[in-house]
Amino acid sequence: METKPVYKSDIQIAQEAVMEPISVIAAKIGLGPDDIELYGKYKAKISYEAINNLPQTDEGKIILVTSINPTPAGEGKSTVTVGLGDALSQLGKKTIIAMREPSLGPTMGIKGGAAGGGYSQILPMEDINLHFTGDIHAITAANNALSALIDNHIHQGNELKIDPRRIIWKRVLDINDRALRKVVIGLGGPVQGVPREDGFDITVASEIMAVLCLAVDLKDLKKRISSIVVAYNVDKEPVTVGDLGVEGALTLLLKDALKPNLVQTVEHTPALVHGGPFANIAHGCNSVMATKTAAKLADFVVTESGFGADLGAEKFLHIKSRAAGLKPSAVVIVATIRALKMHGGVIKTELMTENVQALEKGLDNLKKHIETIKQFELPFVVAVNRFVTDTKEEVSLLLKWCEENGVSASLTEVWEHGGKGGLDLGEKVIQAIQNQENNFHSLYDVSDSLEEKITAIVQKVYGGKGVEFSTKAFRQLKEAEKNGWGHLPVCMAKTQYSLSDDPNKLGRPSEFTIHVRELIPKLGAGFVVALTGDVMTMPGLPKKPAANGMDVDDEGRAVGLF
Repeated sequence: METKPVYKSDIQIAQEAVMEPISVIAAKIGLGPDDIELYGKYKAKISYEAINNLPQTDEGKIILVTSINPTPAGEGKSTVTVGLGDALSQLGKKTIIAMREPSLGPTMGIKGGAAGGGYSQILPMEDINLHFTGDIHAITAANNALSALIDNHIHQGNELKIDPRRIIWKRVLDINDRALRKVVIGLGGPVQGVPREDGFDITVASEIMAVLCLAVDLKDLKKRISSIVVAYNVDKEPVTVGDLGVEGALTLLLKDALKPNLVQTVEHTPALVHGGPFANIAHGCNSVMATKTAAKLADFVVTESGFGADLGAEKFLHIKSRAAGLKPSAVVIVATIRALKMHGGVIKTELMTENVQALEKGLDNLKKHIETIKQFELPFVVAVNRFVTDTKEEVSLLLKWCEENGVSASLTEVWEHGGKGGLDLGEKVIQAIQNQENNFHSLYDVSDSLEEKITAIVQKVYGGKGVEFSTKAFRQLKEAEKNGWGHLPVCMAKTQYSLSDDPNKLGRPSEFTIHVRELIPKLGAGFVVALTGDVMTMPGLPKKPAANGMDVDDEGRAVGLF
């Protein structure tokens, strides 16, 4: 009788790993003791002085990792990102991984953390998936300090004539809490403030998060914060943080959070884990500070964007790349057999059963994401992230399809084997950079109207027919153009599970319409958010949250954290 292999949990692997002191990791990329600020033995922030002293030229090659539309459990994009970084290091390339910080929302909810998995993880995993260096808490504090200052301004006489019915700035919390989506504040009489409707977003959807992730330095951070629109006055004119005069105080709260965090992988590859906006409701990329710093310290930078190419990659290429002047050298599209089977009609509970027909049908989803990256004219490789439930027949079909369609693909087994399981992927990425043409360009011009930009994304990236604006959104569209915001890029807030705005339309739907219900100006971040379908900026917890299985032992070690 064949014995099935016993696999260790992510946290077991992480707790058994032997980490190197973070000063040793820093030395690998040319940073000395005075260049880092220690947060214990295994975490550090890179100082502003060290960043300012870095050369301004000879930046490393940036490899963007994205994916197909995922299942609710995720497809291991972070795991492939870490594994590819480790593989490139094994291939003798000076490599840094640049990733987002996990939010407590998905960590305590359903999706899990964002530190990779198996033998392809960043460490210390427990810290990274919980409070880390406090960056997200600092963003929460700055966001809510602004809310308090807005309400205090109204209470103290309202010199700016803010219309309490037109305040668009919300409070935030870094946990999924549907009960806080809509609240009423200021109850209890005149001493308690002015009553009004309010609401909470999750912290990673805050514009403060987006601003921190797109700022190039402290000066730029303060300027962006000053530009944030928080409300409209009684004359329907925008009111900004600069009008309130509190941009300095908010920047003060964020001065340490802006510094990139340095950690390591299981194999001791340096990693900058910094910033964490969601990709379905925000722009989904780690900080510009981390990516650009990594590109000055290494020959290769492996970074990720959230969810599929329709969300994270689109925003990386249209928003982050434009804001930071980045040109990716290659894209890795992560695909899993289980997700493709789901796109082919298999229900979640049957994904572990072989189904070649469903896999073949689901390939249309992968094909669309490949077409999208081709439109950006970037070199790319498909990484088939192998799960233990994948059968030989299924793997053979997927790889054969890629070969027949002229797509460079690599069977990736980094979860089980670490960097060794990604050596073929690393080699193929290097080949793609060397041999495939790179004529990177955007799919819309900033001079296009907001409606034209949204339509371009819907038709070129999602494969949809067109856009339908609600009455409210259409009015906001005209107001935005009138206020001179039409030149800004668009950040689409859309479900990650489908190319459409309906999470139930899997595979490659066609002839669908995207429904934009609201537009929100994010002048500090430098884009306009378009809320589509039923996407929420404050998610809810599932029936059985992951938190139910978490604990801590008597020695302070986490239990049940993946």
